[in-house]
Amino acid sequence: MKHRRRFLNLVVAAAIGILPVGGFAQAQDLSLADLDRLMAELARPDQDRWQRIERQIQREWSRSGSAVVDYLFQRGQEALRAGQTETAIAHFSAVIDHAPEFPEAWNARATAWFMANRLGPAMADIEQVLARNPQHFGALAGLGAILEQVDRPEAARAAFGAALALHPHRPGLRQAVERLDRALAGRAL
Repeated sequence: MKHRRRFLNLVVAAAIGILPVGGFAQAQDLSLADLDRLMAELARPDQDRWQRIERQIQREWSRSGSAVVDYLFQRGQEALRAGQTETAIAHFSAVIDHAPEFPEAWNARATAWFMANRLGPAMADIEQVLARNPQHFGALAGLGAILEQVDRPEAARAAFGAALALHPHRPGLRQAVERLDRALAGRAL
């Protein structure tokens, strides 16, 4: 049963887009204004280049500003993709020790905690992500997934709704909002 739950957590994480994607392509650093512009473009409902914009945002979020920290972060991502959650947690914890203001390290470790079915630490790390980057649609989606799993549908709906407002193109987010809207309407009857 525990193995099945871990597998389902991985599937949910992939479906709603909280797993880190992409590598460390060498693109030029964006300014905060450029990042804000990309977030505004991503939020446009008629945006047909949303996947490219999402990758640009996530690539920028994945840069710590330190080659050593970026290397540790990349090692953690590789371990996470390989399903080695404990190794990933160790790498991301080392990143956080060296760069606690790097939101993506907190987000990646939250994902690893979630995949390991350790929801309390995952929620604590998501709180750290959102304190540093309130526009982190992946962290909001992850929060929604956790809240739904612990049977808090109203709070889960709010988290998924906030993520969907920032990123209206992810099918998993829209499906989660619709699923929770139906469930909450059923409870009201």
